[in-house]
Amino acid sequence: MFLDNRQVAMDSLLEALADSLDYYQDNVERLRDSVRDALTPWFNQRTADLKTLQTQCKTHLDLLPRDADVERDDYMWLWSRLKSFVGDDSQVLINELLEQERVLMQSLSTAFTHDLPEDIDKTLERLWSDCRSLIRELYRQQKKERGHRPPKQRRAGKRQRTSSGK
Repeated sequence: MFLDNRQVAMDSLLEALADSLDYYQDNVERLRDSVRDALTPWFNQRTADLKTLQTQCKTHLDLLPRDADVERDDYMWLWSRLKSFVGDDSQVLINELLEQERVLMQSLSTAFTHDLPEDIDKTLERLWSDCRSLIRELYRQQKKERGHRPPKQRRAGKRQRTSSGK
C-alpha cells in the first residue's frame, strides 16, 4: 500500500514521537533523580499524546501504527553509552534528548504543511507547545547539571605561569 504525502508526514511524526519515548524510557535510570523527576511528567503526557494521535491517524487517515525501529534504538543507546565514557552521563542524556526534540519539531513542521482534520491539528498544536516547553526544561536542567560537576583539576606536570608571565 502506498501512502500519500499526509500519511507519510504523519507516519514520520508518529515515528519521531515513539523514538523520543523509547529513548527516554531506555535511559531514564541513568538520569539523576532531580532530572528524572522534572522530565517524567512531560514524557507521561507524550505517551498519552502518542496514543491519541495514533487513534486519530487510524480514524482519519487509515494509517496503521508500525513497530519501532529496534536497530536504530539499539544504535542510539550504544552511541549514548559510549559518549558517557568521555562526558557526564546526565549531560550526555540531556543533549541526546534535546536532539530528539529537534527531530520531533522538524516532523511537526512537516505535518503542519498538510491539510489535516481539525482534531489532528489540535493535537499537533499541543504537541508543538509541549515540545517547546520541554526544550526549555531540558535547557534548565542542563544548566543545573553543569553546577553539579566537580571543578576541573589541574593536570599533573602542567606548567604554571610564574609572576613574570612565563
